[in-house]
Amino acid sequence: MSTAKAAQAIGVVHTKQALRARIDAWRSEGLTIAFAPTMGALHKGHLSLIKQGRALADRTVASIFVNPTQFAPGEDLETYPRDERRDLDLLEAEGCDLAYLPSADQIYPEGFQTRISVEDFSKGLCGASRPHFFGGVATVVCKLLHQCRPDIAVFGEKDFQQLRLIDRMVRDLDMDIDIVGAPIVREPDGLAMSSRNAYLSAAERAVAGGLNVVIAEMAAALRAGENVEDVVESGRRSLSENGFEALDYLEVRRADDLSLTEAGPAPADARIFAAAMVGKTRLIDNCAVFEQP
Repeated sequence: MSTAKAAQAIGVVHTKQALRARIDAWRSEGLTIAFAPTMGALHKGHLSLIKQGRALADRTVASIFVNPTQFAPGEDLETYPRDERRDLDLLEAEGCDLAYLPSADQIYPEGFQTRISVEDFSKGLCGASRPHFFGGVATVVCKLLHQCRPDIAVFGEKDFQQLRLIDRMVRDLDMDIDIVGAPIVREPDGLAMSSRNAYLSAAERAVAGGLNVVIAEMAAALRAGENVEDVVESGRRSLSENGFEALDYLEVRRADDLSLTEAGPAPADARIFAAAMVGKTRLIDNCAVFEQP
């Protein structure tokens, strides 16, 4: 793995053939590849994936593709923020070597019929209210991983259910790729960075930072030995009192298999998961209850 790299303009490719040609050239030099799939509208959270990829491999690739199969009718596919030039500038400044910007027909050519399903990890949490979502995520990530063929792929822990699902899919399909989680990057008030935060009005943004505050208080209560059931109920009240208009879920689950913990003390690998609405914007967040080794 290289420890330094001269600044240079980022490469941009639009087809899987051009992507693989660049990857093959690097491999012929004995270089390792890290990959970070994104939907663009990049922020510091995305850029942390590139930074981590650079620390783990010789070359880093990012994809930008707004995946239509993970949006249900009525969701924000058409209005999802897009700014290709800004995204490329940010990737270049972070030292990313190559950006892959496929068109829809590179991912889903005419006649495409296959869909990947990762059964247990698609259930509950975001899978309950968005049953279409994880099939679309698993399918597009599987396609991108096959097209890029990296040694390492980096995903943010903000989407922890997605991270676990992709790790399971890669193991089940014997894909020789290490899946690495990157810590959540937060705003100064604790709000987890997300492309959809751009939808928040000033008043909504003031409310949104309270989500992390509440789950951090819950984690402290669980570390103090309080029962999961009582802590979750208290957290629900706090979110309502702090301006969150609708709560999709607030749960304690085990990090390894996402199994639900509803009562008693929190297990050693417990994580708090939350999804709540502020105005028309759905926010998600999670945190570990105990410090992990």
